[in-house]
Amino acid sequence: MDVVALGELLIDFTDNGVSSQGNHLFEANPGGAPCNVLSCLQKLGHSTAFIGKVGKDSFGELLASAVREQGICTDGLRFDEEVPTTLAFVHTKPDGDRDFSFYRNPGADMMLGKEEVSQKLVQSAKIFHFGSLSMTSERSEAATKYAIETAKESGALVSFDPNLRPPLWKDLQTAKAKIQYGLSQCDILKISDNEIEFMTGQEDIEKGVLQLLKEYHIPLVCATMGKDGSKAFYRGNIVVGNPFLSEETVETTGAGDTFCGCMLHFVLRYGLEGFTQEVLQEMLSFANAAACLVTTRKGALRVMPSVSEIESFRKENS
Repeated sequence: MDVVALGELLIDFTDNGVSSQGNHLFEANPGGAPCNVLSCLQKLGHSTAFIGKVGKDSFGELLASAVREQGICTDGLRFDEEVPTTLAFVHTKPDGDRDFSFYRNPGADMMLGKEEVSQKLVQSAKIFHFGSLSMTSERSEAATKYAIETAKESGALVSFDPNLRPPLWKDLQTAKAKIQYGLSQCDILKISDNEIEFMTGQEDIEKGVLQLLKEYHIPLVCATMGKDGSKAFYRGNIVVGNPFLSEETVETTGAGDTFCGCMLHFVLRYGLEGFTQEVLQEMLSFANAAACLVTTRKGALRVMPSVSEIESFRKENS
């Protein structure tokens, strides 16, 4: 496998208008950051596998089917007989940004046990990817740490996206501690501007990332800044990626996951040792374009763009 990811798989209910009776309509979109990243990678021509847990209910079956449809290997997907599939309601703001309401107390994704993690699947990975939300319960945290240890022992690169969601943590100090653990383990980091400020207290992106690098020495860091584009930090070099903006943006769900998938696409293509300034510039342009393109579509997992779509979008908007 090129990339194996572990984490949450859930239903994102996104606003889909109003019924004839005046009731809000919500569309059940398959989601969850780790699987969104894998779906992006599949569209870019890579082999991927997912490790996680859903409820043995209609939503769980829907998710399993959607993941298989994307070509993602589901050998590591488990079903919980008692705890239901996690649900999230996405409330989109006028500018396309969003708020989340979660139904996860607990949710099936929190119930993945260490003994349910396929060692063979993790060992097959060139890159192992995870986020912080699989560490919101003791049980899934143990599974996450076991998978990371297994990946490192087998020589895989470790990729981390904090994916901070404050409502899912008992307190933010715990969230910070778990993210610090993720930072200490990864070779590749995708982190957003609000997460940089949360972890460092720095509003200045460069100062914040340099502070993290001083402590954690992560080989490749990409900071995403929404409408302000992105920055890559690699071996003392800082490269700026200009944003792509579209008047057709409907929601930003999945933009960061798409960026992360494109980032891993370039790592698989060039290797972590093969990044020149030109390659970093190309990576940021490609990832920014793909992230912008996915904001013009509802949902994420089922609507990831192909290479040809991304290149056409870049050409039209350059």
